[in-house]
Amino acid sequence: MSAVLSADGALDDTLQHSEGVWHAAWRRFKADRVGLASLVIVALFLLLIALSGLGLVAGNWQAEVGLPDAPPTFMGPAAPQQARSVIVVPKGPNVDLSDIDPLAPRYQEWAERARQFQTTETVKAPTLPFGGDRLGRDVLAKAVKGSEISVFVGVMAALVATLIGTALGAFGGFFGGKVGDLLEWLYNVFQSIPNILLIFAFAAVVGRGVQSVVVILALTGWTGMYRQVRGEFIKHTSREYVRAAEAMGASRMSRIFRHILPNVSHVVLVRMSLLAVGFIKAEVILSYLGLGVRVDQVSWGTMLAESQSELLLGHWWQLAAATLFMAVFVTAFSLMADALRDALDPKLRGLE
Repeated sequence: MSAVLSADGALDDTLQHSEGVWHAAWRRFKADRVGLASLVIVALFLLLIALSGLGLVAGNWQAEVGLPDAPPTFMGPAAPQQARSVIVVPKGPNVDLSDIDPLAPRYQEWAERARQFQTTETVKAPTLPFGGDRLGRDVLAKAVKGSEISVFVGVMAALVATLIGTALGAFGGFFGGKVGDLLEWLYNVFQSIPNILLIFAFAAVVGRGVQSVVVILALTGWTGMYRQVRGEFIKHTSREYVRAAEAMGASRMSRIFRHILPNVSHVVLVRMSLLAVGFIKAEVILSYLGLGVRVDQVSWGTMLAESQSELLLGHWWQLAAATLFMAVFVTAFSLMADALRDALDPKLRGLE
């Protein structure tokens, strides 16, 4: 903040305020049309997930509303299958089955009730907007409900892994010495074990479920974030603005989180976007191997696993629906993260 003198030497009331880091970043982000459009798409997905979680959208995804393997609406109904022949064994006219089976007199009554139930049963749709699965469940409803779990797993696991990796990388790069050596040893232990073996080991301990998948992916995916943040902190710790903050009496925590971290936030955001994309794909693999979500839940991973057998019969719509939803969200999330990186990049700030 600086004061400006007027022509007659009096102090001008106008004070010039420097623009904040986050305010300037938001201004630059709004100027990026692709990034802003990607933010809108991600926000719509999050809104859809919230409505699905409240049961307002795709709440009946388990209902068998269509015929088994019902094709998409634009394809029209499938050709009717040939009815199976039924062999009827005639009953002798003078044979009284009540002596053999005490329930025989009730068979006629039960058959009549079954015919009445069939006439009042809800007729299943021959086609559905995005088609149906082998049980007649709406593929569109499954894709919407599946996004609730897949996006939650990917984003939450990326956030947890980012917090772990950023905190450890910041402390290791800033303090160095014995703290840095200890964290480097921990990093090397995790890196020396193949990632798939770590995933299987944690899965055997924590079990199945959404929370379990988040914990598994976060505990096995923080190492890359740690390594990159540690290198950035080593580079920034010796720079002039950090030394000036130290000379002015700023504490170590203040220098870590108020001075250095905002200047490496673009690196953290890019790495987090890559983690979220990778974790969504990892959820697909875990669900396919039976280590992901429970059998009574649906995700993009379980849909892709189910579509494997359906493709052999030429039923491709469940695979297409899950792939379309996943591709749109992953692409929008990646472009949004790239725009945030450009808005927060310190090198780009100096060009304005």
